[in-house]
Amino acid sequence: MNLLGKGSFGSVFKAVLADDTTVAVKVFNLELEGALKSFDTESRILGSIRHRNLIKILGCCSNEQFKALILAYTPNGSLEKWLHSDVYVLDLVKRLNIAIDVALALEYLHHNHTFTVVHCDIKPNNVLLGEDMTAHVGDFGISKLFEDREAVIHTITMATIGYAAPEYGSEGKVSTHGDVYSFGILLLEIFTSKKPTNDMFRGEMGIKEWVGKALQEDGISEVVAPGLLSRSDRHFPANEQCVSSIFDLAMKCLAFSPEQRINMMQAAAALQKFRAIVEAAKKKQSRS
Repeated sequence: MNLLGKGSFGSVFKAVLADDTTVAVKVFNLELEGALKSFDTESRILGSIRHRNLIKILGCCSNEQFKALILAYTPNGSLEKWLHSDVYVLDLVKRLNIAIDVALALEYLHHNHTFTVVHCDIKPNNVLLGEDMTAHVGDFGISKLFEDREAVIHTITMATIGYAAPEYGSEGKVSTHGDVYSFGILLLEIFTSKKPTNDMFRGEMGIKEWVGKALQEDGISEVVAPGLLSRSDRHFPANEQCVSSIFDLAMKCLAFSPEQRINMMQAAAALQKFRAIVEAAKKKQSRS
């Protein structure tokens, strides 16, 4: 069975077309409430977006009994698999490249598309990795379109616990600020390899507070993903500074008040700057 994964409204299967193209087919379970709306939303959004870091739609099948999307196949699976497995390894630069890819996808959706798209469910499971490890944001089933220049939509939230912004749950407010918050959580997860729902996070101590405390106490090495920083590595100072800067950036995404959060243009630009600094430091040391 070529089952790749299951979502809120259906399942995704691996398939091969007549021309030998491997694809992912997302089949919606129409018996589930909200599945039809999810299909309509996702097909509409995917049909209008064009960006290297967004999952590509190749076609769809639709009649009264059957709804499916034919999507580009991503052979390296989800980021979730890479972050939480002993089998797969991501070094610092690969993690940073993935974070930049996701940031650029959200920057496009929020600021550069014909109408604003709020994804509403940014998490590792919805970040898919291509053959060259380029990241593609997928699953637009609960996304929102902002076509009339409104800034906030009120809705019954379906966002994932741990990644959803505080205003989602308390007020049902959906805006680009909510995606920024989810991206901040994603950044922390990418560089700590800890899920926000980990049992270690209880009461007032969430992943945000845990990393924030480490930043205040100069204890980055205590929270960073195992093996990501090594003091024996000659690039350790540059790498440690990079991770610290990334955690600082995540905190700016995670401000409690939506209006105080940075936007995705700022986040993407900052991450690209961090990558440039790391690359420059490595080149300098390799010459010396």
